[in-house]
Amino acid sequence: MGSITGTGAHIMNIQKTILVIEDEKSLRAALVDILLLSNFRPLEAKNGREGVVMALEAHPDLILLDLIMPEMDGRVTLEKIRADVWGANVPVLILTNLSATNGQPMDNAMTHYLIKSDWKLHDIVQKIEDVLDA
Repeated sequence: MGSITGTGAHIMNIQKTILVIEDEKSLRAALVDILLLSNFRPLEAKNGREGVVMALEAHPDLILLDLIMPEMDGRVTLEKIRADVWGANVPVLILTNLSATNGQPMDNAMTHYLIKSDWKLHDIVQKIEDVLDA
């Protein structure tokens, strides 16, 4: 019979899409794996140029962005994403080996810095969940 039960639970289980823009293949693969295990839908880009295209086409719920990459660095990538109406408000977690005080920090409430050496993969997933729940 066609009764619908538990529809509220299904709404809570809608997968959030996370775009990982990271040139280091092993780290990108590890992030994608942990996101899959954590019930997210990961997308991956190996450089900023690819990341901008994917972000503006797919409109992920959150972007994990490396700063130092070939072809287009993370700062330029973020500027191009933020220039878009949708991209102006997408949460971005910057994954970097640089501290936020190196160079000019990007002042945007939707941008968060994570120093790679300070964060384990499960901590990054927790931060993603915290940002998406905020």
